[in-house]
Amino acid sequence: MTIQEIIAEFKEKITIVSEKSDLIEAKVSRDDLAEVATALFHDHKLPLSLMFATDNRTEDGSFGVHTVFSVPAEKKWLKISVEVPASDPQYPALTRTIMAAHWYERYLRDMFGITPVGHPDLRRLVQHENMPEGIHPLCKDFLWNTKLEKANVPYPMHHVTGDGIFEIPVGPIHAGIIEPGHFRFNVAGERILTLEGKLFFTHKGVEKLLEGKNIMEALPFIERISGDAAASHALAYCEAVEKIAGCAVPRRAQMLRAILTECERITMHIHDLANIGGMGTGYSFIAANGFRIKERMMRLSQEICGNRFWRGLIVPGGIKKDITDEDLKKILNVSQAAWKEMEKITIIALDSEGFLDRLQYTGELPKEAAEAFGAVGPAARASKVSRDVRRDHPYASYAEFPIKVITKKSLDVFARYRMRIKEIEQSLVLMQTLVEKMPAGDIMEKVAVRDGFALGAVESWRGEIICALQIKNGVIERCVPRDPSFCNWALFGIMGPGNIVPDFPLINKSLNLSYSGTDL
Repeated sequence: MTIQEIIAEFKEKITIVSEKSDLIEAKVSRDDLAEVATALFHDHKLPLSLMFATDNRTEDGSFGVHTVFSVPAEKKWLKISVEVPASDPQYPALTRTIMAAHWYERYLRDMFGITPVGHPDLRRLVQHENMPEGIHPLCKDFLWNTKLEKANVPYPMHHVTGDGIFEIPVGPIHAGIIEPGHFRFNVAGERILTLEGKLFFTHKGVEKLLEGKNIMEALPFIERISGDAAASHALAYCEAVEKIAGCAVPRRAQMLRAILTECERITMHIHDLANIGGMGTGYSFIAANGFRIKERMMRLSQEICGNRFWRGLIVPGGIKKDITDEDLKKILNVSQAAWKEMEKITIIALDSEGFLDRLQYTGELPKEAAEAFGAVGPAARASKVSRDVRRDHPYASYAEFPIKVITKKSLDVFARYRMRIKEIEQSLVLMQTLVEKMPAGDIMEKVAVRDGFALGAVESWRGEIICALQIKNGVIERCVPRDPSFCNWALFGIMGPGNIVPDFPLINKSLNLSYSGTDL
């Protein structure tokens, strides 16, 4: 069925507000939202890509609750919005029928005070024990520099009781250099019964800080949401800006953008192959060589971008500075050489029975769970979920030079390891094509700042990044950059149980999620 035919099923309940090239905006009543969203998600298999709120109280005395569904068959997005009266800020929860909404709805309650009635778990998500009750930082009347009194609001972790059952707390401060995150294991011996994560220890206030910024002032904040995906976050944001402005980015700039984000993918996939193989299993040969090889890609970034994280070149309208043909050849040669050497390491690793024993059947994620929780990126594709923004919502030059989407069926750490190998191979094929076919021409188009709303989406190395952007009076009214980690952290509750405690670091590294990207 087409999206118009799907909407026609609900003609008495859905009102179309606007239709753009890739976005249909519609409204429903708050009492109908759950029914309509459930049908879209379950009956029509449209993934829930984003859920966010807006504070419209000064305009009409309401909050807005917005759900964004992907319509991959038509390369479109469907945004369904409801008005929630400020005098009664609640609506029937989606989580009762759409598990992918569970964190989004807890986030709305913390940050806006909007209650999803019937949600099975309304514990705080972002707000920790020291945050006073009744404080909702993304409301417009909450100032970014507000100083709050410290509180002590209990946060009940889940517990399992019984003979021989113990709890193991891990974190939030870890032995390595990763950011803080607390994990609570309920175990019988070494066997994990339940696994729960508690994050959001280093909230940065990015969404609040972006309010009132112009499009260029906001870019450094966007690039630093998650440093290992700077280019991808920047591109998702720029896509949204350019759609609002009606800006046609030059073809050369589009192809250069694709090269930069694929370089970011290769860099981090090599990192993950080293981290999973070496740090996750103790096979130090893989880690030592993998991190050495990754260093080549980071030094390449330093040469091309002036920093080690593929940051600074992607800007609204195109590319900040051109990349010479000589540098393009260097990018391709260094990337190919890095993978050629890393591939030899993976061949040695995959020939080891001890190595395979650690990866196979560890941290399995069934396809049904991946779909229900809204998993994205390699985690989803390694569980047979064929979902990739480069194909489903093409951006940059992916419509002209499509990527092959690969899925795996073993569902485990082994599948996620092999997924990265195949994606690097695909990236190198695409990069060679882009370098060979790179046209001469402009790399920037002037962006005329206009008011409006748009979505930008990018398939980062970690998965789908989506940026919802509302510009009003020439500045940012609301910007919602959603990192793929936000969708995937809750998967540990499915992947952990049944494994043993020493498998957790391996499962964790097979997802390589961003604390910073989650905690805006």
